[in-house]
Amino acid sequence: MPLDLDAYDSTLQARVSDHEPLHGFIERLAEAGRSTPDRFDLSDGLSPAEGEVFALFYNPSLRIARLDAGIALATYDNAGLWEDPRFGFDAAEILSPAGVTEYGLTLSLTIPISGRLAVEKDRAGAAYEAELRRIVDAEWALRAEVRSAWAAWAAEHARVDLLADVLAQVERVSSITDRLVSAGELTRVESRLIRTEELSLRNEAIAARRALTEARIRLLGLLGLPADAEADLLVAFPSVSIPEIDDEPRRLIMANTSLAVRRAEYQVAEETLRLEVRSQYPDITIGGGYGNEGDDRLLLGVSLPIPILNANRGGIAEARARRERARAIVETTFEQLTRELAASRAALDAAREQRAAFEADLVPLLSLQANEVEQLAALGEVNTILLLETVTRGFEARSLLLELRVAEISAANEITRLLGPETEEMPSPVQNPPANDHPGGESSAEEAPR
Repeated sequence: MPLDLDAYDSTLQARVSDHEPLHGFIERLAEAGRSTPDRFDLSDGLSPAEGEVFALFYNPSLRIARLDAGIALATYDNAGLWEDPRFGFDAAEILSPAGVTEYGLTLSLTIPISGRLAVEKDRAGAAYEAELRRIVDAEWALRAEVRSAWAAWAAEHARVDLLADVLAQVERVSSITDRLVSAGELTRVESRLIRTEELSLRNEAIAARRALTEARIRLLGLLGLPADAEADLLVAFPSVSIPEIDDEPRRLIMANTSLAVRRAEYQVAEETLRLEVRSQYPDITIGGGYGNEGDDRLLLGVSLPIPILNANRGGIAEARARRERARAIVETTFEQLTRELAASRAALDAAREQRAAFEADLVPLLSLQANEVEQLAALGEVNTILLLETVTRGFEARSLLLELRVAEISAANEITRLLGPETEEMPSPVQNPPANDHPGGESSAEEAPR
C-alpha cells in the first residue's frame, strides 16, 4: 500500500464540505448513549459543541491513539497460541565399504501444561484495555482543550474589534492635535505623546491580528481541519458545566480518565508478573519419528526442563520491581490530581471574583468617565490628554476582562476534565466495526477483553 499524500490532501480539504460521515458518527454516539449537540447544522456556522464532534472524529492525535489500540488488539487476537511443531532430519553416511546410510525423521510438539499461554492472553488483554483507556483519556482531554482553544480564539477576535474601536477614537483625537497646537491649547510634547500612542496602538492591532490567526490555526488543528480551511467558526464563548461533587477524592478515583490509564498500566504490570511466575514452570516437549540404521526404527523422545537452578528468578524479580513502580505511579498520580484540582478551583474562584469586580465597578466607572469627557468635548472643552487617558484605560480594562473570561473558562474546563465523565466511557465509535470482527484500529473498540 504505497503512500499517496496528494490524495490525502484532497480528503483534508473535503472535510469542511462533506458532512455525511459526521452525521453517521453522531448517530452512533447517540446509540452508545453519548452526549451529542442538540442540532448539527453547519449551514449557520460551526458552534463550539459542533466543533467537539469534529475534533472527536478528525483529530490527528486521536487517530494515532486509535491505531495504537489496533496494534494492541492484533497482539491480543494472536496471544496464547501453541508453539509451532518442529520437524527434524538427521542423516549420516558411514564411509566403510559395508556402511549404510543412516537417517532419522522427527516431529516434536510442545504441550503447554504450565498455563503460560492463558496468562499471555490475559496480559495482552490488559495491554489492550490500557490502550482503550488512553483513547478515552485523550478524547476527554481533547474536548476540554477544544473549549479552551475556542474561548481563546473568541477572545482574540473580540480583542481585534476592541483595538479597531480604540484606534479609531485615538485617531480622532490625533486628527485635531495640529489645530490645537497652533491655537496654543496643546504643547508639542503633548502632541507627540498622542502620536506615539496612536503608533503603539497600530502596532498592537497588527500583533492582535497575528494572534487571532494563530489562535484560529490552533483551533482548526484540534478539529482536524487544514490551516487554510474556509470553515465558518461562530465567535462564541463555550459554556462549561461543572458537576457538583460532595466527595471529590472519591470522584477522582472512580472517574478521572488519566488515573484510569495508570490503573490499567498497573494491571499490565500485574499480568506481566503472573506471566514471569508461570514461565518458571516447564512445558513438555514430545517428539517422535522414523529412523533407519540398516533396519527400521521408531523414535520417541520426551523433554521436561527442571526449574531448580534458574527458575526464571531474574525475570520474576524484574517484573515484581516494575509492578511496584507502576503502583507508585498510580498513587503519585492521584496525589498530583488532587493538587491540580485544588489549584484549578482556586484559579476559577479568583477569575470569577476579578471579573465580577471589573464588571460591577471598574468598567462602568470608565464608561461613565468616557461619557463625561465626550460631553465636555461636545461643549468645546477638549482636554486631549484626559480623553486619551480615558480611552486607553478603558481599552486596558476591557482587554483584561477578556483575559479573565478566558481564564475562567480554562479553569472550569480543567476542573471538568479532572473530575471525569459521569459514567465510564468507551472510545467513540468512529466507524462501524465489520460484522463478526473485533472493533478496533481506527474504529474504536467498544468492548475490551477482561
